[in-house]
Parts: sequence; structure tokens; C-alpha cells
Amino acid sequence: MKLLGSNSRIVSALSLFLLSLLLIGCGQNPQANEKPNSVTDKPGLLSRVFDSTKPITVPEGTDLTVVLDQTISTASSRSGDSFRATLTSPVVIDGKTVLPKDAPVTGHIVESVPSGRLKGVAKLDLTLDSIEVNGKSFDLATDDEARKGKNHNKRNGVLIGGGAGLGAIIGGVAGGGVGAVVGSAVGAGAGTAGATYTGKKDIRVPAETALTFRLVRPVTIPVKS
Repeated sequence: MKLLGSNSRIVSALSLFLLSLLLIGCGQNPQANEKPNSVTDKPGLLSRVFDSTKPITVPEGTDLTVVLDQTISTASSRSGDSFRATLTSPVVIDGKTVLPKDAPVTGHIVESVPSGRLKGVAKLDLTLDSIEVNGKSFDLATDDEARKGKNHNKRNGVLIGGGAGLGAIIGGVAGGGVGAVVGSAVGAGAGTAGATYTGKKDIRVPAETALTFRLVRPVTIPVKS
């Protein structure tokens, strides 16, 4: 009877020991009884499906037409100044919109030369630098949009010469030959003043003006597939 009682106590102790090991194991692995979830096991799967993109290249020679967001003038703008514009129409390749309409575009003034009053022709040269697509900026390399002001030297010559001739006539009538010389000088001065006042011809490109640039280097944009 003592032997049986002793064996019973041993069995009970072993049972308690095994039960303790089981409880400890479950405490260390709380997810042991959870069912596997294919979505939670791969949290990035859906995002990868919906956010998958494919790079598409816009080739060299593609025209980009933009409208200016601001007025640019050789009277106030300087070489190196930046400007903002907006793409007027989308660029579509193989049925995919690579550059969307109304995409923000940034450019800069390559050269801005103001007009002189008596001489010097105004020059304005623009180029595009980057375009924003889906919140990301991509570098652009385009040709220049150049404009040149009108040469006003001939008009100034007419104004100056005309003033001198009119002065000579008035001076001649008033005081003979000497009066003609004096009148000519006075008239020339008046003619120069008139040319100075009217001769300046700066280039002004108003906001909302459409300008077309051509890519001289391809640009690659990731597009959602």
C-alpha cells in the first residue's frame, strides 16, 4: 500500500510538472492558437498591387506647350530669374498619360537684355527646367524660346534729323544763315529729346501667354500601370 501511494505521488508530481511546462510554452507563444491570416502575414501586398508603376520615357523632340503664370519683361526681369508655368495639354504615350494637363512647370530666363533709349535691341530667352508629376519633380532639358525686340535706330534717325531740319527752317526765317545754324542745333536737341522719350522698346510677355518648348533630352516618368 505504501508503494502504491508513493507511485501515485510521483505521477501527480510529473503531471503538475508537465502542466507547468505547457503553460509556460503557451505564455511564450501567444499567437499559437491564432489562425494565420494571409493579408496580415503580408501587409504590403495590397499596397504593392495598387501602387505598382511602370517607367515610361517621353522621347526627345516632344513638344511641351505651357502658359505662363506671370508676366515676364526685359524691363524688370533679369537673366537667371525663374518663372512658373502650367502644361496646357497632356502628353500621352501608348495610351498612358505620362505628363498630365495642368502639371506645374518651372523654367528660367537664359538671357534678358533691356532695350536702350537710343540704341540697343531688347532680347529675351527662356527655357524649361522641371515638371511636377504626382508630387515629384523631374528635370527637363528643352530648347530656348527666344524673342528679339525691334530695332529703333531708323526711327530715332528720322526724329533727330527731322528736328534738326525743322530748326533750320525756323532759324533761317528768323535770322538768315546764322539763325539757320543755331536753329538746326536747337532742333537737333529737340529731336534727340523726342527720340529719348519714345525710343525704348522692351519685350513684354504677359501672363497666360502660351509658349511651346521642345525636349532636347528624353525624360522618364513612373506611371501607374
